[in-house]
Amino acid sequence: MDAGRSLKDLLLYIARNLVENPDAVSVTEVEGDQELTLELRVAPEDMGKVIGRQGRIAKEIRTLVRSCAQRSGQKVSVDIVD
Repeated sequence: MDAGRSLKDLLLYIARNLVENPDAVSVTEVEGDQELTLELRVAPEDMGKVIGRQGRIAKEIRTLVRSCAQRSGQKVSVDIVD
């Protein structure tokens, strides 16, 4: 299985379990020169659930995805976009 694909699936799984409207969650892969960027989109009313107080949940999501990516030697960043 492609490592980028499994990272995308991991991010989708995490986000869908945090929000009220899981069908509105989407992840877009953007290939860069040095790293893969995963753009996470959620419904506007769910934005606070994936960001959390003072960005704590967003930071933990990024840490989790980044640590999984390191196992396969990849560099990945997660952007939460609206």
